[in-house]
Amino acid sequence: MMNFLPDLHEGHAPITLQQLFGDALEAFDSWEDGRAEPTVIYEDQLLPIGLVFENMRECTDILPRTLVDIVTTAFAHDPAASDTEIVTFGDAARLAAVSVEQRRLYGETAIAAFLNQHRIDKRRPA
Repeated sequence: MMNFLPDLHEGHAPITLQQLFGDALEAFDSWEDGRAEPTVIYEDQLLPIGLVFENMRECTDILPRTLVDIVTTAFAHDPAASDTEIVTFGDAARLAAVSVEQRRLYGETAIAAFLNQHRIDKRRPA
């Protein structure tokens, strides 16, 4: 997949990427179980939120307090989040990227189990 996002410059993200990261966090926070991965819009392109998080993993910019609150709320159920000090965009991005990957796997596993349970010819493997 092509990356349409701007690169970090010596660990710093442009403000547009920081704002997109905030949008991706909000989308993650409202992501309902069983739904497809949310997307955000950047320059007329729909991008999955996981791509935004992956792009920001090495960002050393300090995370604004408003986004720290969103991260704390969104990952309150995650034991790894309680052990992690979230100071930079990169800290939040690494935590979010792992959570997105887990939710993707959970969704794919649930779909496979449903299809296996409801297949017509049970003698043939899925």
